[in-house]
Amino acid sequence: MYDFIVIGSGTSGLSAAMYAARLNLKTGEQPGGLITTAPLVENWPGTESISGPDLGMSLFSHAQKSGAEFKNEKVIKVEKKGDAYAVKTSSGEYEGKAILFATGTFHRGLSAPGIKEFKNKGVSYCALCDGGFYKGKIVCVVGGGDSAAKEAIFLAEHASKVYIIVRKDILRAEPRNQKSIDGNKKIEILFGTEIAEVLADASGKKVGKLLIKGGKFDGKEIEMDGVFLAIGHVAQTDLAKDLGVELNEKSEIKINRHSETNLPGVYAAGDCTDMEFKQAITGSAEGVTAAYFAFKYVNG
Repeated sequence: MYDFIVIGSGTSGLSAAMYAARLNLKTGEQPGGLITTAPLVENWPGTESISGPDLGMSLFSHAQKSGAEFKNEKVIKVEKKGDAYAVKTSSGEYEGKAILFATGTFHRGLSAPGIKEFKNKGVSYCALCDGGFYKGKIVCVVGGGDSAAKEAIFLAEHASKVYIIVRKDILRAEPRNQKSIDGNKKIEILFGTEIAEVLADASGKKVGKLLIKGGKFDGKEIEMDGVFLAIGHVAQTDLAKDLGVELNEKSEIKINRHSETNLPGVYAAGDCTDMEFKQAITGSAEGVTAAYFAFKYVNG
């Protein structure tokens, strides 16, 4: 019997596991995490620059040295079992007095050729993370919502030119963000436009051009240094939903300031929750908060 089982080992889960172990909770951890997809992280407090994989390994090592146990197994189901919870995996079953869902999200992607091949080689999902690498470059944001608008506004602080590639004929941006876009000469919206293919530069190792479908560039290749996808995330919350955890309309787990869900002894942290501001550091804080209140819960 574990005191605390963490499902997911991104920054939220690893931070929770480390802190729970320091509180002498017997803690088990299941792997995962999107931070390892980031080429560089430059907004982690106290560390000016670190690669996503290195940050992930640093957090993993800290949690492990603190005493957390790691199980590299896929979780299939979580269910109530008496006063505890049973976590069923591909290899066995573990019981815990308290559970943390730190299962994160996955990015909605595009099926266009070259998107997968150039991931982290010019194709990115985070302007805040990677925008600084495109100073004076030509970039585009793919998406038709307010997230795409905000990404474009941020990228315009670095890039020389920012295209917003919108498949439909409207950009669903908040009025304030639409006004910022309209007043920024660096930003151009391409309505009725899609990426037909992402093409390499002369080196063949990173993004260099886009083949466009629709709009004013239909059938043409345009120069491009970076492609930022802002077409949404999907919260990985099926396990929590099946357990009876309350979700919002976006299928995100509802939590309070203690990282508690509607079920006693069940917590959530990070990108799978309904918290508006989602960053590695905020997810880490939510994970630590969950560990602390799980400690209080387990100890009565």
